[in-house]
Amino acid sequence: AANLFALKEFGNIYTRIMNPTNDVLEQRMASLEGGVGALVASSGHAAQMMAIMTLCGQGDHIVSSSRLYGGTYNQFLHTFPRMGITTTFVDPTKPEEFEKAIQPNTKIIYGETLGNPDITVFPFEEVAAISKAYNIPIMIDNTFATPYLCRPFEWGAHVITHSTTKFLSGHGTAIGGVIVDGGNFDYTSGRFDNFTTPDPSYHGLVYSDLVGMGLPPFIIKARVQILRDVGGSQAPFNSFTTLLGIETLSLRMERHVSNAQKVAEFLDDHAKVVAVAYPGLANHPDHERAKKYLP
Repeated sequence: AANLFALKEFGNIYTRIMNPTNDVLEQRMASLEGGVGALVASSGHAAQMMAIMTLCGQGDHIVSSSRLYGGTYNQFLHTFPRMGITTTFVDPTKPEEFEKAIQPNTKIIYGETLGNPDITVFPFEEVAAISKAYNIPIMIDNTFATPYLCRPFEWGAHVITHSTTKFLSGHGTAIGGVIVDGGNFDYTSGRFDNFTTPDPSYHGLVYSDLVGMGLPPFIIKARVQILRDVGGSQAPFNSFTTLLGIETLSLRMERHVSNAQKVAEFLDDHAKVVAVAYPGLANHPDHERAKKYLP
C-alpha cells in the first residue's frame, strides 16, 4: 500500500482515484487516441474542468476558440473567473487571432475538433505552429469527431477531452467523460511551475520528475492531485456500458457520416432552404480542412 501511494508501483488505491473497470476504459481510450494515458470522469464537463485545473491556477489565462459548446462557454466565461482563471475567445476561422491573444500567463490553447453546434473545423496546423513557438499546450475537445474521424495528437494537440456520453457510448445508457494525455509536451518549458516544484499535498512530488520513471506527468497529476480532491470520478458501471458502446463506434460513425452527407446534399439542393452548414459540402469554407483532418 505504501508503494502504491508513493507511486513506486501503479495500481488500485481507492475507487475515487482508480478502479479496474475504469482502467480498462482508460487504456482503451488512450489506445484509440494514440495517447500515453487517460483518466475517466463523471461527465465531459468534469473531465474538461479537471484537465484545465491540472494546468491552470489562480492568475492563469486560456486562449480559446469562440465556437464552443454552450456549457463550455459558460464554464469559461463565468465559473473559471471565480477561480482566477480568465479566457480570451477568438474566431477559429482566423487562426492568427490565437497568437494575438496570447499573454505571459497563458497556459492553454483550447478548441473543439468540430465546434458545437456550427461544426467549424479547428485549424490544427496553424494553431500547432503557434503552440510550438510559445510552448503552450493545445487542449482539444474531440467529442463530435471521436478518434474514428480525427486523432488530434496527430495534428499537434497535447491533451484531448471527450464527453463519452455522446458518440463513444452511443446508446444513451451512461454519462461520462475522459481526458487523454498525448505525452508530447515538455512541462519543464518554463510556463508550468505547478509541474516543476514540489506538491506539498502529495509528499513533495515533482510531477515533471515522473518522466524519468517512465510515467506521463500530466495524467498522473490529473489523477492523484485533481481527481483526488475534486472527486469527479466515473461510476465503474458507466465505464462498462461505455466500453460496450465503443465496440460499435466504427459502424455507427460510418453510418452517421453517410446519413449526414445525404441529408446535407438534399437540403443544399432544396429550393426552400437558404443555407446549409456542413463541412462535407464542397461549398463550406472548412471543406478542405474537413477533407484533411476528418477523412
